[in-house]
Amino acid sequence: MVPSFHSADKPTHRRVMVVGLLFCLAFVVISFSLRPQAESGEALVALVKADRLVRTAGQPHKAN
Repeated sequence: MVPSFHSADKPTHRRVMVVGLLFCLAFVVISFSLRPQAESGEALVALVKADRLVRTAGQPHKAN
């Protein structure tokens, strides 16, 4: 019989799963921290635009 991961005992299985989860979490944290951060002014403009879009949703467009 060929040994496999599924035939491992529960503590080994749990340890491997925890190590895998830690690697995934570290990857997400590093990826997020290396992402270019938006300037505070750009973020404010985006929030104002989003707020305007939400408030005017469903209303007909004004004619030029």
